[in-house]
Parts: sequence; structure tokens; C-alpha cells
Amino acid sequence: MSELPPEEARRKAKEICFDLLAARPRTREELRSALTRKGFDEDVSRDLLRKLDDAGLIDDAAFAETWVRSRHNNQGLARRALVAELRRKGVDGEVAAEAAGEIDSSAEQERARELVRKKLRTMTGVDEQKATRRLLGMLARKGYPQGLAYGVVRDELRNAGAESTPLDDATPD
Repeated sequence: MSELPPEEARRKAKEICFDLLAARPRTREELRSALTRKGFDEDVSRDLLRKLDDAGLIDDAAFAETWVRSRHNNQGLARRALVAELRRKGVDGEVAAEAAGEIDSSAEQERARELVRKKLRTMTGVDEQKATRRLLGMLARKGYPQGLAYGVVRDELRNAGAESTPLDDATPD
């Protein structure tokens, strides 16, 4: 956008940021990347982002808290996966960890149990070993620690009526 006069470039950059923020909250880095992709000068981007920050329209900490709540409740992601997502979105590691810290161990374990129960309902006719592998894989993809995943899967298979599970004698690494 260097071909535009400076005032027009600032106006266009502001319009792009407002359009993005109207769709959903964004991190500072997401907005900076969008402006860079559109070809705006670094000076224009930096000045605009500072103004948006000063006006309270960009707040990475608030974004992180909302993101964590939403993704944990709707997608079932564990703390580790949430921190990784926030880092990819440009949120500072400490801010991401603090936001994910709002999810305590018991809430994380309960959400893992809900995910396993839901998945078990769709696994009729699947042998125990295959069900165990699938359930552990699902929890691993969502960022759940291995020890927690083993315990939850073992308990839920037992509760679902499995006589014995392949995890009874297994110990997590």
C-alpha cells in the first residue's frame, strides 16, 4: 500500500483493522500480520496498532482469557494445547500460561471424561484395544497429558461395562 498517499494508507489500514475486530477479537500480532500481508508500511502498522492499543481495542490478555474459555468448553482443548494456540496467535507465553491457568486440574479432567464418554457412544462394535487407542489418540490431539488420558480412558471404559481394559496393567511413560 506504499503507492497510496500516507493519509489514505492510514485510513485504509484502520478500516481493515476495524473490519477484522468487528468479526471477533484479535491479538496485536494477528492485526500486524494482516496489515503486513496487505502491504502496509511498518510505520503505518505500528502507529495504528499503538492507537488501537491505547483505545483499549487490542487487549491480548482479555483475548487469551476469552479464547481459553471458549476453546476449552467448545473444543475440549487441554491447557497445553490452549497455550500453544495462543502462542501461535502471537500472545506472550506468560499471558497465555496465565489465561490457561484458569482451568484447574479437576476441570481439565472432567472435560476429558466428557469427551471420552461422548466418543464412546459412537464406538459400538469396536473392540476394547482399538477403542483404547482411539480414545488416547483423541485426548493426545487435544493436548491432554498422557497420565491423565490413561486414567480417564481406563475409568470410563470400566464404567461403560468393559470387563478389563488393556490399560489395567499399563503404566504411562
